[in-house]
Amino acid sequence: MSDAPSKHLFFVYAPDLTDPDAFARRMAVRERHLVDAGNLVDKGFIKVAGGLMTPESITGGDRKLIGSTFVVESTDIESVRKVFEADLYYTSNVWDPKALTIAPFLPFKI
Repeated sequence: MSDAPSKHLFFVYAPDLTDPDAFARRMAVRERHLVDAGNLVDKGFIKVAGGLMTPESITGGDRKLIGSTFVVESTDIESVRKVFEADLYYTSNVWDPKALTIAPFLPFKI
């Protein structure tokens, strides 16, 4: 029997700040953020990740990123929060720290 703590899935919603410079800050650190996120995928922490876009982006409007979503695997919410608070998008004032949402996630078995 293993003494390792049980791991759980968590949904993370990280909307961007809405000031005029938020998108420029996102793009300035995007490449490094993607490398860091790739490392978290390799470690098994990130299971699914992607950017959120404006609704107008699917009807021919500007394709503008406005946030990020993730499904991650960890032992508890606080450890997930620590990872996201250390993320470059968080520390570079891309994501809105007051709106960062982390909740246990129960996937539907298809």
